[in-house]
Amino acid sequence: MTSLPHGYRALVIGASGGIGEALSRTIGNDPRCGELKRLSRSVDGLDLTDELSVARAAAGLTGEFQLILCATGGLTIDGIGPEKSLRQISAEAMMRQFQLNAVGPALVIKSFSPLLAKRERALMAFLSARVGSIGDNQLGGWISYRAAKAGLNQIVRTASIELARTHPMAVLVPLHPGTVATQLSEKYSGGHQRSEPSAAANAMLGVLDRLTPEESGRFFAYDGQPIDW
Repeated sequence: MTSLPHGYRALVIGASGGIGEALSRTIGNDPRCGELKRLSRSVDGLDLTDELSVARAAAGLTGEFQLILCATGGLTIDGIGPEKSLRQISAEAMMRQFQLNAVGPALVIKSFSPLLAKRERALMAFLSARVGSIGDNQLGGWISYRAAKAGLNQIVRTASIELARTHPMAVLVPLHPGTVATQLSEKYSGGHQRSEPSAAANAMLGVLDRLTPEESGRFFAYDGQPIDW
């Protein structure tokens, strides 16, 4: 991360997942990184669906961070995958999608954005998905997941406007990692080529490294291309 100061502090939330682990490994190997903190449900008990759990995790950290990445999310939750038709909509399943993929990241922004450096460049990013784009939706289906990711995008967009008032050098964005070879996408890749988590991590970090505060709140893909809302 050449745009961040030497010795920058980084935090990866969701560090035990496929992409989160790859992001942690890549950042940990960056000689410019001074300290890397990792948080996850499996190791630290961080539960994004529990507001107190998120608040406690943030309260356990001290000092400022120049890089915060939230690599959380779920496509299949409690054994229920994305809907193929309107007939499969379940209110309970939809609420779980929103709770994990939209409300959880909102709580992360609430509790962790105060830890971002205020007087120097700082980056904060959330894993989104191209299927969360309303303008790009040409296939239908996956209603709950699409809507939850669209909600995440709106949350990040709105938060970026408020954050700019207190952190004028910060960048806050949702990122589409592409189709990555993880457990999340294994059943749904449909024969499409999947990138390795390490390649996706390097690509997204490269995009983040190049973004300016004027681009904060926009939606980008792993190749740096903007995505329609």
